[in-house]
Amino acid sequence: PGEQTRTCSRCGEVETEAIAAYPCPSEAFSDLNTDQWYHEYTDYVIRHGLMDGMGDGKFAPDGKLTRGMLVTTLYRLAGGPEVTEKATFTDLRAGAYYADAVAWAQDLGIAKGMTETQFAPEKTVSREQTATFLYRYVTEYLKQAPAGDGNLTGFTDAASISLYAREAMSWATATGLLEGYGDGAIGPKNPVTRAQMAKFLTILDTKF
Repeated sequence: PGEQTRTCSRCGEVETEAIAAYPCPSEAFSDLNTDQWYHEYTDYVIRHGLMDGMGDGKFAPDGKLTRGMLVTTLYRLAGGPEVTEKATFTDLRAGAYYADAVAWAQDLGIAKGMTETQFAPEKTVSREQTATFLYRYVTEYLKQAPAGDGNLTGFTDAASISLYAREAMSWATATGLLEGYGDGAIGPKNPVTRAQMAKFLTILDTKF
């Protein structure tokens, strides 16, 4: 089997590894446990080039997802469309791996900043922020009418969901993208891990 090139999602460096030599894509990364719940999802995103490693043969499944990483995965899911206009946010690192993705997402209305000028690409993204990005991807890019309306009142912490995210969170729970914790909470402010994003991307690509 031949080698394939991938770009590190953290530093943007191109890595060449014989991922194709592994019958199971997740086995190419030393920190992915194929007995864990995320196995089918990491297999999917690695095989389809939606998520890369973090360097040194690590995937970092429990690592926190940043806003830059999230938008980059959606950009890849869209097939990497041509970008003609740069993003207007002033806090984007020159030549960063997420530059085209943020510009594309801003143009479509998928990506909005923390302020009018700050995107905060290195900031950890929360569950309610992630649901909002996914909701905009489906409605603004895929042009699909949001199907389903989940009942959030059953979650013990529903009142802590930000107003801007309520519609997206309701949609995400109704479609199975987002599930509550075993203690009855939905955790809107909790961080999203890279393994959880692998699940979201797999569902987005196979069901929408």
